[in-house]
Amino acid sequence: MRQRTIKSIVEIEGKGLHTGKLCKVKLIPNEANSGIVFKVNKDGKETLIPACAKFIGDTSRNTTIENDGVKVSTIEHLMATLRAFGIDNIIVETNCEEVPILDGSAKYWVELIKKAEIVEQEVEKKVLKIKTPIHYVSQDGLSEYWALPSDELKVDCTIDFSSSLIGTQMAELKSLTDFEKEFCVCRTFVFLSEILPLVENNLIKGGDLSNAIIFVDKVLEQNLQEKIAKFFDKDINDIKVEKGVLNNIRLNYDNEPARHKLMDFIGDVSLAGNVIGHFIIKRPGHTNNKNFAKKLMETIENKDSIPVYDPNKKPVFDIMDIRQRLPHRFPMLLVDKIIEKGEDYVVGLKNVTANEDFFNGHFPEEPVMPGVLIVEALGQTGGLFVLKDAKEGEKFNTYFMKFEEVKFRHKVVPGDTLLMKISLMEPIRRGIVKMKGVAYVGNTVCVEAILMAMVTKA
Repeated sequence: MRQRTIKSIVEIEGKGLHTGKLCKVKLIPNEANSGIVFKVNKDGKETLIPACAKFIGDTSRNTTIENDGVKVSTIEHLMATLRAFGIDNIIVETNCEEVPILDGSAKYWVELIKKAEIVEQEVEKKVLKIKTPIHYVSQDGLSEYWALPSDELKVDCTIDFSSSLIGTQMAELKSLTDFEKEFCVCRTFVFLSEILPLVENNLIKGGDLSNAIIFVDKVLEQNLQEKIAKFFDKDINDIKVEKGVLNNIRLNYDNEPARHKLMDFIGDVSLAGNVIGHFIIKRPGHTNNKNFAKKLMETIENKDSIPVYDPNKKPVFDIMDIRQRLPHRFPMLLVDKIIEKGEDYVVGLKNVTANEDFFNGHFPEEPVMPGVLIVEALGQTGGLFVLKDAKEGEKFNTYFMKFEEVKFRHKVVPGDTLLMKISLMEPIRRGIVKMKGVAYVGNTVCVEAILMAMVTKA
């Protein structure tokens, strides 16, 4: 799968839910590997905020990301739309610290993306697949999330409200291709009892009867009708209730609240990246979506990204390829294969046998691979990462400048298969490369280190 952006710049404007200000949003194509970035123009200053779980801020009523003291809120419907259409790289430019609420759904965002048109880029899409089950339970024990292995993104959502107006509802997304037809028109909803304190505290200034479904869970006495009419700038005679919904707004689906919660989840979880899995969520909300997204990101980075060796699969580089690229020879050549490579990482392999020269002295009675040689093996794998795209006949030297944050976590012994993953931490500048190296045996981390090297032509 290729990365995607949009073909042309498109704009939209509408009221911000909380400020009530007119918010203008411009969607701008962005280059490959740049990600989704919000550009907030405030007080003549531009602040960039990556759409990433690490930047999530307040989630009390919506999802907010923030950076350097600047925030942008109510991004979940836009993020869900970008995820549904597979948009990887885009700039979201806004003149407010929130995006417009529009009609409380993702319908207008879908129309905007289709207007802009989607284009593929000549770079492979970065996909994070769930390899082992991930489980999260909220602190109060009421909300529960599961992420299970799957070949495509699926979501089963259950909501459960004590109010009989909603009760228990379920919604199911079998494929992201169903998002536009089955979910994007589902609007945000709120109970009248929740709105009143917000109104009294001068919040939700942009709220009106056109951008939310309001379930009436209080008796509409005269004084309450007057308050509602004043806030929504309506004549008191226009304030009506039908089937528990204020002003006779008809639901698009009987389970529209559950569908909207599912849509919110897609937007929130997309902040962890292009995660592919089968999600089963019960009683979701923005705060727990945030906590789950952060757990996903942490787990995928530290656990699900553990490389897996398939001996039946042809290696990217065999030992002969490695000997052409590295100057090392016995007994100091410590990489047997490169089994996987991507734009910003490679995975190397070392079969550790009882015949290794270093086991003669380390130690005869309890053979353990010296930690310094595991670090050396990581360094050689890093060298192969730097030289992975070198053309035939090109010669380079890789000189390591420093190793930082080296941690020895588990011993390596004869019979182990040592897998070494090297990931680029920063863009390569002037021949200087900074990488993170992790050595595994099975699912166990043995050594971690930050490596910095200089690459020069031989």
